[in-house]
Amino acid sequence: MFLPLKDENPTKTFPYMTILLIACSTFVFFIELAMGQYRGYIVAKFGMIPFEITHGVDLNPEVALGPYITLLTSLFLHGSFLHLIGNMWFLWIFGNNIEDVVGHYKFIAFYILGGFAASFLQIAVSTSSTVPVIGASGAVSAVLGAYILKFPKARVKTLMFLFIFVTVINVPAAAFIGIWFFMQLLSSVLRSGSNVAWFAHIGGFIFGLLAISLFQKKERNRKYRIY
Repeated sequence: MFLPLKDENPTKTFPYMTILLIACSTFVFFIELAMGQYRGYIVAKFGMIPFEITHGVDLNPEVALGPYITLLTSLFLHGSFLHLIGNMWFLWIFGNNIEDVVGHYKFIAFYILGGFAASFLQIAVSTSSTVPVIGASGAVSAVLGAYILKFPKARVKTLMFLFIFVTVINVPAAAFIGIWFFMQLLSSVLRSGSNVAWFAHIGGFIFGLLAISLFQKKERNRKYRIY
């Protein structure tokens, strides 16, 4: 088991949108907790249900704007503290550099579209499922896909658990994220019956790889005067 502690990859700008996304997800989670016994109702109402998307119907409880809005709302719902903290921790470590690459406002679009792409692949492999899919994992996976392409040599300080031994090592981002992605692929095959949407992780990651070049800021050509 391994856990990223930080990346040694300084940013040029303050990550306003990364912090905003973390704050929004955390705020929504505490609203979920405040709902108490009605929390399941919120998840069923605003979680993304593949059957609703593929059939264009809204199962009870209905959403005012129709089932397709759940592609967005589901990104801000989480099932537990561990689910929330895991996603937001990865977003905090890797999101600031991608926000640097694409700019503040385009980062929001990149994150949300990455979440949509993640949902679409999950829908494709479970078209008739009526189980709500929630969480920012797919959108965060898009960030990881972008990061491995833009910063493969960045060092990631990683907490490693080797049986009874615990150590901290620095590994290249390409190795850290590469191992992470391999684990998602492996889990999608070996743990297909779990309650984790592994294909959403895969779909988001692929989106990040393919789309980052379309979102990144263009370098402006400097103009010089010759005297």
